[in-house]
Amino acid sequence: MSQEETPADAAKPAEAQDGEQQQEEAVEQPRQEAWAARRDLIAHGPDFVSTLVTRDQFGQTGGYHYGDQHFHFGDRAGTPPARSGPIPHTEINELTRVFRGCDSFDEALRRLREDRLVILSGGRETGRRSAALMLLHRLGIDRMRSLDPPGSFSSLPDQVDAPTGYVLCDLPVSRNRPLREAQLLALREQLVRSQARLVITVEPSAALGDVPCVRWEPPPAQDMLHAHVTAVTGEAAWPGLLGLTAVKEFLTRHHRPEEIRQFALRLVAHHRGENDEAELAAFGETAVTNQVSRWLTEAKPGLHDKAFLVSLAVFDKAPYAVTAELADSLFVRLHHIQDPNVRPSVPVFGSSREERLRLAHADGYVTAEVTEWGPLEGRFCAAFRDERTPRMLMEEVWNLHPSARPAFAEWIRKLADDRRPLVRTRAASAAALLAKADLSAAMAHLIEPWADGRKPHAWLTAANALTMTHLLEVPAVSRILHDWCTGDVKSRRWTAIRAYGLLGPVHHEQTLAALVDAMHRPPPAEDESGPVGEEPPEEARQLADALELLLLAVRDPVLAALTELLRTDRVVRPHALLAFLQACKQTKGDESDRPPVLDWYTQAAAAEDPTAAQHLVFFWDALLTDRTHNPKALSVLRGWVRRADDDPETESALAALLGALVTTSTNRRRITHLLGTVRDSRGAVTPAADRLRKRLALD
Repeated sequence: MSQEETPADAAKPAEAQDGEQQQEEAVEQPRQEAWAARRDLIAHGPDFVSTLVTRDQFGQTGGYHYGDQHFHFGDRAGTPPARSGPIPHTEINELTRVFRGCDSFDEALRRLREDRLVILSGGRETGRRSAALMLLHRLGIDRMRSLDPPGSFSSLPDQVDAPTGYVLCDLPVSRNRPLREAQLLALREQLVRSQARLVITVEPSAALGDVPCVRWEPPPAQDMLHAHVTAVTGEAAWPGLLGLTAVKEFLTRHHRPEEIRQFALRLVAHHRGENDEAELAAFGETAVTNQVSRWLTEAKPGLHDKAFLVSLAVFDKAPYAVTAELADSLFVRLHHIQDPNVRPSVPVFGSSREERLRLAHADGYVTAEVTEWGPLEGRFCAAFRDERTPRMLMEEVWNLHPSARPAFAEWIRKLADDRRPLVRTRAASAAALLAKADLSAAMAHLIEPWADGRKPHAWLTAANALTMTHLLEVPAVSRILHDWCTGDVKSRRWTAIRAYGLLGPVHHEQTLAALVDAMHRPPPAEDESGPVGEEPPEEARQLADALELLLLAVRDPVLAALTELLRTDRVVRPHALLAFLQACKQTKGDESDRPPVLDWYTQAAAAEDPTAAQHLVFFWDALLTDRTHNPKALSVLRGWVRRADDDPETESALAALLGALVTTSTNRRRITHLLGTVRDSRGAVTPAADRLRKRLALD
């Protein structure tokens, strides 16, 4: 049994929820071309991948009962009245010094003045309770009382029986316990009778129906910070403090009002000379760490929302629908660990997108999604407001909550089997971030099972993961790649070779040296080459794929090194020719879809130093004189000639390249025959072929 199968078999109860994906596993996915796989990695990977890989360097029923026992006979016992308590004046006075209003506050104040009742709908930890107290204070109410949420809303009017201000926080309102308009009217009638006022806060998901409410949005962070700081330092110190780099950095990110208050205390201490700016700068990361810890350890959010947060960490800046869809799969696995005797219930229509993004401190935006068929417009994506959150969230789940590790690892392994390149690439990037947090665990749970699997797409995921782990500067990865590249395990050798190809733009000299070492390794007996014209053995294709990636990504330095090896090293020669032939078959994938090798030759020929152009001609001449590659090389040229019918730039570049090739009599005969056989559907020579023949004087 392979390492890839062992963990999966141990978690069959959770996988039973994924019947459709299990059927898909039975269908072997086709082998993806190296250059196309690299494009997917750049298009779908996190930001740190695209910048480095392209060189732009997350009730009692029994037993015993102690104490009093009360039995009630007859009608049902009434619900105990909700308790209330006075709010200290010191809290009100402190809030008065630092609170700042905003548009939603002004709207709520108007409604409270007119109707004696207002409902504030806002997320947790957004300052909605402080806003409720200040609403009452602005109306001149000195005595305020805080109400406990009642068991029944119909009992609430009995609790507001004094001419004072009441605050009721976190009123439970759901589809099973909705708030009716008639209940609200009865409550308002009692408020008028008792000359009282009431502010109620609810979650954004509260089922309010047509009941009017005010959506609470806190004031801008700068306004809140200004209020807290100037209340102590005065206005004169504010401009200088606002200009500090640490303060500017803090204000570019999203923070809870409580975090703003804590930062203000540190900023005031800095003003007094009690700390330096480095301590201020460190507060932002501490705040993110504390937020992540609260998400994972507190009772709220629930497990379903916790799974969404982890999924969003993995699919940050990806389509929201993908994040939410796969979050349910993670939730099923986590639930199986937490309560294995109860089948999990996934609320199909119970989650609000806006509420989830608010919980995650994330923003939604509409953009184009990169697909293999081109960009698709109108995709709603989601991203954490603080880019440090995904990494910290995944690291905390992996290292500080080991009970979740089996489900998390199994879920990531499942992502690698998905048919969508985005999902597979994010599985690899998640593995890389986890490897940076704990390399040995990530290797054992994720990367080694992929590399030891039987499916090439799993090897590719392992290669992508190791590539990104290397980019994250995990030092042991270099040794792992070298050992795998020269080792005896075929799948690991493939993985390392592909990873070297991807790492070429960053370390092309080290990569090329490792690949040459691998080429000189004696091939396995079952991989001996067959007759001319047959497909090359898998080992040769692996090495050619890696060289192809190096050529197209790095260009001139690798081309020069391979040209020298082509002349002097008989072992490297077939691999280099196959790599160059594969590179010539690629297209840019943009609107022009022009072959990048042809553009490369155009630029090289126009440069002051013609060396690169000479090397490209040398490679083409070697392809045309090689018995194995000659037919396919001519086929590539034939395709370029057909493309030239609709693209004058391709025709111009092709004329220059062919002109450099026809300097020998053998190539002249080959090119003459080629241009005479490129015909259209009517049997006539295509216009571009005819023009090229005349331009090269081949008639």
